[in-house]
Amino acid sequence: MNETDISIAMADGVRLAATLYLPDGDGPFAALLEALPYRKDDLTASYRDSYVRFADKAGFAVCRLDLRGTGSSGGTATDEYPDVERTDLRTVIEWLATQEWSSGRVGMFGTSYSGFNSLHMAAEGVPELGAVVAMYATDDRYTDDVHYHGGVLRGIDLIDYVHYMVPMNALPPVPALWGDGWDDEWRRRVDETPAWVLDWLREQADSAMWRRGSIRLGPGAAGYERLTCPTMLVAGWADGYRNNTFRTIEQLRVPWRLLAGPWSHKDPARARPGPNIDADAEIIAFFDEHLRDGPPSTDVPAQVFVRRPTHPEPDLVTHDGIWRDLAAWPPAELRWVEYTPVTGDDVDPIDELAVRGDVGVAAWISCAGGLPWGQPLDQRPDDARSMTYDWPITEQAEVLGSASLSLRVRSSVPVAHLAVRLCDVFPDGTSALITRGILNLSHIGCWPVDPAGDVGRTPSPVTPDAWVDARVELEATTWTLVPGHTLRLAIAGSDWPNCWPPPASSTLGVDRSSLVLRVPHVDGLTESTHVFLPGDGPPADEADGVVWEVAHDVLGRETRVRTRYGGHYEGCHGSTIDDVYEGELGVSTVDPGQAWARGRTVFTIAWPEATCSTVGTIDVQSNAETVHISLHVTALRDGTVLATRAWHETFPRTF
Repeated sequence: MNETDISIAMADGVRLAATLYLPDGDGPFAALLEALPYRKDDLTASYRDSYVRFADKAGFAVCRLDLRGTGSSGGTATDEYPDVERTDLRTVIEWLATQEWSSGRVGMFGTSYSGFNSLHMAAEGVPELGAVVAMYATDDRYTDDVHYHGGVLRGIDLIDYVHYMVPMNALPPVPALWGDGWDDEWRRRVDETPAWVLDWLREQADSAMWRRGSIRLGPGAAGYERLTCPTMLVAGWADGYRNNTFRTIEQLRVPWRLLAGPWSHKDPARARPGPNIDADAEIIAFFDEHLRDGPPSTDVPAQVFVRRPTHPEPDLVTHDGIWRDLAAWPPAELRWVEYTPVTGDDVDPIDELAVRGDVGVAAWISCAGGLPWGQPLDQRPDDARSMTYDWPITEQAEVLGSASLSLRVRSSVPVAHLAVRLCDVFPDGTSALITRGILNLSHIGCWPVDPAGDVGRTPSPVTPDAWVDARVELEATTWTLVPGHTLRLAIAGSDWPNCWPPPASSTLGVDRSSLVLRVPHVDGLTESTHVFLPGDGPPADEADGVVWEVAHDVLGRETRVRTRYGGHYEGCHGSTIDDVYEGELGVSTVDPGQAWARGRTVFTIAWPEATCSTVGTIDVQSNAETVHISLHVTALRDGTVLATRAWHETFPRTF
């Protein structure tokens, strides 16, 4: 295998840095492209093992690309998924297809961001693009990404990805690749690269900006049918992007494959919880089938892990369950079961709840991969501060898909959140989270909008104490209902710290007689016969130095959470990297509008030429009317400040 650093010229003259892994021999080789903003030569250099395997063992040419304005590529990183990114990627795909060693057939693949843009390019109609694999990627950036969920601002993500991209984008190019002037380019990046989060806070409702990076489009607009090449999705039931599973494959009109396991946002070979599998082997087989006319990668297009009741742990290693095969979605075996509370004629059907801003800590799942980002705890503490409705489970059934809740609800204030959790209560009382959803009541019927912005309702406040009809779609999941257990529906007014708390204290009212919980049951599916190679499992030292704390300040009437993680590792071109991610969020227990988040991220890369660091901080404060954000980034060369930048902005809380 030959590994070479190259640069590829774009139409406007900007050159993008890439690393090319070529198998031994003359070819021709089918090519695989991964394009990320996460710096191929240092911060994500550990991914290299997969590329070597794809090239050296599987015989694919692999191109790993730093996107415009990131890593060692020229230009400016103006936002996630800008229009120019698709233009750049088309140029790179065409370049790969025309090289002398190339077969002319190209695939795209990747996790998270590179899974997103793989789907974007599958919708661009590039003739040379023959197949894509998207792992942990979403079809809807507004409702199912790290920004908003159900019309509610994401909370814990503010101190993680949403923030750390600011200091990451402020890092310099690799001196050995850029050459003379690399430090001038570093200063330019600090001075000119925008803080992406500011645009995300300005666009608080679904809009054309969010549709730009979404395969799922609004009424009257072409959506999933734009995908023109075979598509493989890899998803995890502990990941934040799992709604892209059944929703997408139901609409695809191209050959597809779905692999959905119990994992969080990490390589299935090492993610918690297992069982862990060798996903690279599955990806290789899919590309072999569609780029080299190899044998079918699987007899049945979908392998789905159906979870069985397992006592919750924050660092659960293995979830009990069984692999099932799916030939199509929805399957013929699908049936919808409706659960409604029993309400006697002489019982007042109206239930009320005083909303607290700190309900949801036990249900915490983020879309980041390693610890502390993890799995839900026993739900009983949050159940106790919610309206709950229980149904004894009398027959075994498997749940696959997205449950939904329809109800009549009222709020004492104009802007309120409706947070819904579906739980499995064990005979010993343990309450395990099956799935959940959230809805900002002022956003009922507001998405997805047409890309042009002319379809979809503008968010508007509800009339206090007036009944409204609402429907909450819970996140896609799998679960096995077991006789002797109890199915529990829990309704609250917040899902913190996953989402930012509502702007004011309030009372939620629910008309119990209107509650209809629709749960998809699938019975009679056969156990999968697909054979997976085993994964390595999570590292034994994964929790070392990691912090996840929950604190209740009784006299201060505030609940706080704190996180910290990071590491030391080696990169390319003689580099060593140290990174630290730490943050804290707080919310008043008497006034949910009073909430805050503070984060700090440090990247330090030591090259032979210099040791370079960026230090980023974020401070977010809210009240009932506004959200204020302060961002700072400092760039240091060998411990001396090279450049600084700061942003301060206040946004109205528009619904």
